Amino acid sequence: MTQTQDNLQSVQAATPEGTAPVGPTTGPLTAEELQLSARNHSMPLEAMRRDVTPPGLHYVLTHFDIPDIDAASWHLLIGGAVERSLELSMAALRKDPAITVPVTLECAGNGRSLLSPRPISQPWVLEAVGTAYWTGVPLAYLLGKAGVLPSAREVVFTGADAGIQGGVRQRYARSLPIREAMRADVVLAYTMNGHELPPQHGYPLRLVVPGWYGMASVKWLESIEVVTAPFTGYQQHVAYRYQDSADDAGTPVSRIRVRSLMVPPGIPDFLTRNRTLAAGPVLLQGRAWSGGGAVTGVDVGIDGAWLPAQLEKPLGGFAWRKWTLPWVAEPGEHVLSCRATDATGATQPLEQNWNYQGMANNMVQQVRVTVA
Repeated sequence: MTQTQDNLQSVQAATPEGTAPVGPTTGPLTAEELQLSARNHSMPLEAMRRDVTPPGLHYVLTHFDIPDIDAASWHLLIGGAVERSLELSMAALRKDPAITVPVTLECAGNGRSLLSPRPISQPWVLEAVGTAYWTGVPLAYLLGKAGVLPSAREVVFTGADAGIQGGVRQRYARSLPIREAMRADVVLAYTMNGHELPPQHGYPLRLVVPGWYGMASVKWLESIEVVTAPFTGYQQHVAYRYQDSADDAGTPVSRIRVRSLMVPPGIPDFLTRNRTLAAGPVLLQGRAWSGGGAVTGVDVGIDGAWLPAQLEKPLGGFAWRKWTLPWVAEPGEHVLSCRATDATGATQPLEQNWNYQGMANNMVQQVRVTVA
């Protein structure tokens, strides 16, 4: 979906002075966006040198407040269209069979601030991503214990985080189709990289859905309900949709679009983050991932000329893949890029993929460097 600045006028609303615009804008960041960016944080691109992202470097998006939960009194409720309802303590969950899955999670709004015009929300640049090992109980195992009825259509996951969005008072909740919920690699995780979940990452239990954008991986999980009709909660029916305009019902966001990012070489300027490096050999490197299929190639652009990068083996089916390319940097100004392709044939676009909510903008990254 694309939309030019010319036809954007039909979706921009008049805004009272001193308040955030309700539609996309070409103006500066608003106070509300700055407040959101202070509460949430992205992964520094240099962290991609690591196969696994430490919790403190992994991106965080929290819609409302981080709940303060006592795991000793916490219980998970599983009900709805099942043969038997379950109420499970953390001690009981830890006795169930466990799996560990390496997963790259990315926020669906990653790249939103680079769109022109810019939708008003969390102003991600490029770094709303991270890769971790998640350990917990397979969701399919617990649904099997509960006994999903043949009439079941979706599974709804509700977290403890509560707030107001779009004028709607709510707890954060999302659903998955039954076929996705029954995948063997969807996990109810209680550890991250071998340690107890940090509060900001969903303590004491969160859902992790490999291959889907992060909005599906509900944190601070309190209940799981199997339902016989499509879930129409705010975060499913209103938010996280590809829309052309405010009046467009849109289509739901689901799997992660193919993307690659480069570790910016050299050293940065403190304010502008512009890069400077010495002339001579340098190893360009980064990561690539996709929820649609395995990454099959990454091309690196050097001043518009594309060269194939060397790919390393991924950590898992839905974890990022390292790429490298040797480059002899010559003095002058240069623009570096990287572009990934996955097994479905999907390739990152060179131009922005505009939509009203600023979802899944996987436009090719550009890194400007000065070689001296």
